[in-house]
Amino acid sequence: MISTDITKGARVRLRNGWEAVIEDNLRKGHTRLAKVFGRYTEIGSIYVTDIVSAQNHQTGQWEQVEYTQRQKDSKARREAAGF
Repeated sequence: MISTDITKGARVRLRNGWEAVIEDNLRKGHTRLAKVFGRYTEIGSIYVTDIVSAQNHQTGQWEQVEYTQRQKDSKARREAAGF
């Protein structure tokens, strides 16, 4: 699944093992608004590149997320800066 195919209401798994539900319908960009279920349940912005898989709403199966080249470049710049 391409990261731009993730829509509002989609359940996703994050790189740290937590799950989240996408709360916005922005398909382009580097961040998404999500309700994250971790130690606490919080709503906030997450980087798209922290999403590793998304649940297909038609089949219920988890699919690995692929990123756009711009998202990959943004992640590389954040890592180079120490974030």
